[in-house]
Amino acid sequence: MIKLFKYLKGSAIVCAILAPLAMFLEVAMDLLQPTLLSKIIDTGVANGNLNYVLYIGIQMVIASIVGLIAGSACSYLAAVASMNLGQEVRQGLFDKIQTLSFIELDKLKTSSLITRLTNDVTQIQMMTNMALRMMVRAPLTAIGGIIMAYILSPKLSTIFLIAIPIITVSVLFILKKLLPLFTKVQQNIDNVNTVMRESILGVKVIKAFAIENTQKSRFIEANEELTNTSIKSQNMNLILWPMATLIMNLTVVSVLWFGGNMVNAGDLEIGKIVAFINYLLQIMGSVVMVINIMIGYSRAKASATRINEVFETETSIKDKENTKVIENFDIEFKNVSFRYNEHSENVLENISFTAKQGETIGIIGSTGCGKSSFVNLIPRLYDVSSGEILIGKTNIKDISLSQLRENIGIVLQENILFSGTIESNIRFGNENASKDMIVDSAVNAQAYEFINNKEDKFDSEVEQRAKNLSGGQKQRLSIARTLIRNPKIFIMDDSSSALDMATEAKLQNSIKETMKDSTVIVIAQRISGVMDADKIIVMDDGKIANIGTHKELLKTSEIYRSIAISQLGEEVLESVG
Repeated sequence: MIKLFKYLKGSAIVCAILAPLAMFLEVAMDLLQPTLLSKIIDTGVANGNLNYVLYIGIQMVIASIVGLIAGSACSYLAAVASMNLGQEVRQGLFDKIQTLSFIELDKLKTSSLITRLTNDVTQIQMMTNMALRMMVRAPLTAIGGIIMAYILSPKLSTIFLIAIPIITVSVLFILKKLLPLFTKVQQNIDNVNTVMRESILGVKVIKAFAIENTQKSRFIEANEELTNTSIKSQNMNLILWPMATLIMNLTVVSVLWFGGNMVNAGDLEIGKIVAFINYLLQIMGSVVMVINIMIGYSRAKASATRINEVFETETSIKDKENTKVIENFDIEFKNVSFRYNEHSENVLENISFTAKQGETIGIIGSTGCGKSSFVNLIPRLYDVSSGEILIGKTNIKDISLSQLRENIGIVLQENILFSGTIESNIRFGNENASKDMIVDSAVNAQAYEFINNKEDKFDSEVEQRAKNLSGGQKQRLSIARTLIRNPKIFIMDDSSSALDMATEAKLQNSIKETMKDSTVIVIAQRISGVMDADKIIVMDDGKIANIGTHKELLKTSEIYRSIAISQLGEEVLESVG
């Protein structure tokens, strides 16, 4: 957890330093009170000296006010420091997550990352706040109380030699059991978030297949596991309190018993007994604080471990020290193979082809043949397992990620839009785009008509995950968002599947005109989406089955010919004789 304190910055560091100092002053005032009370009883009351009682009483009031001010200042400063720490850790986590490749994100899982950004960071915040207050107050009060009690009566203070070790051993034993339970609680929160996220995002599928009860059972199972683990951790936690209370009460009884005998023997004054009991209560209160701190620390340590796991995760895709500049945007695959992890089979195998700048390359094949994996390698969303990909005769691993991705525009198969307006979503592609550029990109993406028909035009609201737009509208906005980048390499991953044939034809003509100087790669399920391409790659089971033009493939590729006949009918063969 100490590693995370490097995120204390600026004014938060000042607050983190001043908070313990303010708490030190409050503790000093608290420790002064029992001694002053002892003086009132043993000197003022015993001698009937009212002026002395008032004089000491005023000192007690002043000490209380100073302690109140110092305590309030400590609480404020601790809150500022802990909240700023939480803010910086959250920001650091978010920034780190943005740098990770898809491989690392797949390992860490989305639901777990959300839990770490929220619940785990909150645990760190709470622990920091507690540390700056209680972690200072508890030891100071305990040590100060023991010293003051020893000054009052060295003989009676020997009781602490028995009470404090018993509580310490008990706390350490319980905490050893608690830490793994708290780690498991956080993991169970991950599981609940996973099921909940899947159920919310997949609600249409759930309702369409009438599997509400199945999902309900999954959530009940995950929720019950979280509940049971939480109960176990709380049960262990609750054992501490009766134990601490018992030892504290027995200690008070011991002080009254032995102290009473000492008063009867004339070895100790009554006022000192009262002060001693006050110090005892302060010391035992400190022990209770320590228990709280250790419980909080156990939870925070589990959370800190999970947070540090993200910070310590190194992305597998990063820039080399000396990167090269792209000379042109020809694309070449040389014996490229790819698998998602060490234990999986190859998704792509021995892929080799060349695309010249300005050419349009179509990719077609059955579902699951590796088409999307193919194009995800070009912007290095994943790295090849073997072989190499060249852009302008330069291996893409030798090109900086920023330069590579600035020149690539990709419309992913899953059309993800963000809450905001239509204009803000298109502007994601180019933050500095003018209004005319936004309109032009919408026109070229065949989106202008439906946007113009909306009441607020480009200022129309886009709800979360674009729930208020149809599939075709989402696809066209995603294409507009990419076109506005004016990329040198333009990739469409089956991103016109929701469009009708007429709109798709207009879109193809528009892209051909606007992207005539760019290398265009189009993945499609429909022959109509690729038949006008300069080259068409036919994929089959992760390999290239054939490469050629539409007419060439109708003659040479059985796979392509069967797809063409199934979609366009036997008459398609008439065009090739």
